[in-house]
Amino acid sequence: MDLGLQGRVAIIGGASRGLGRACAMGLAQEGARVAISSRSAEPLEATAQEIRSATGVEVLAVPGDLSCLADIQDLIQRTVDHFGRLDVVISNSGGPPEGRAVDTSEDNWERAIQMALQFFIRMSREAVPHLKQQSWGRVINILASTVYQPIDNLATSGVTRLGAVAFAKSLADEVGRDNILINNVAPGFLLTDRMMDLFKTRARETDTDLDTVLQARASTIPLGRFGQPEELANLVTFLASEKNSYITGTTILVDGGAVRSVI
Repeated sequence: MDLGLQGRVAIIGGASRGLGRACAMGLAQEGARVAISSRSAEPLEATAQEIRSATGVEVLAVPGDLSCLADIQDLIQRTVDHFGRLDVVISNSGGPPEGRAVDTSEDNWERAIQMALQFFIRMSREAVPHLKQQSWGRVINILASTVYQPIDNLATSGVTRLGAVAFAKSLADEVGRDNILINNVAPGFLLTDRMMDLFKTRARETDTDLDTVLQARASTIPLGRFGQPEELANLVTFLASEKNSYITGTTILVDGGAVRSVI
């Protein structure tokens, strides 16, 4: 199936590894030119070279801290200056600091708000004028399953990302007639470095072997296994494409059925 992404230009945040890297690779495999960003320049450039070698597409690597407005503005401007256009924005950032509702510090709440709420607002706000110039655009926010179901020690994630869901719904209403579609994806237990860090923390706190913790969690997933980043990237690539022409303002779980909510 031709997804109509050949020659489109996409920005992907947090793209040196994990979900962001998988999304960048997925879009590039469909012929999209990609601008990728993360804090560390060396791993980012290594990822850029991997994508170039695997797909033959043009990749722009822009190091930056996307919790800062100035770096978001720099990423978007450099992308438009380099490629001459912008069509797709994949808003992906590192997860907020771990924290429980009862005792998370003021500083960690501030960091969580910057990383997992303000980030999504700023990426969309700064990108939309460029998308309107094309009379076409796709924004996909990578959130977390915490918007549906709390996870122990991740109250910071659920609280801030629910705000991002509300923002995305309002934005979808405002730009729909410009042919700009706004959607969220909510990954569950996908085997990324961050997810493994959370499991390691859980193992330490409970004085349990890591393999035991992993097996216990996998047993709660209806598919009986953890997901891979590429399984989320497949959905993101579709939502970013021309084949997605009537899905907007929604949030889609990618969790192997782990979340027990019926809505």
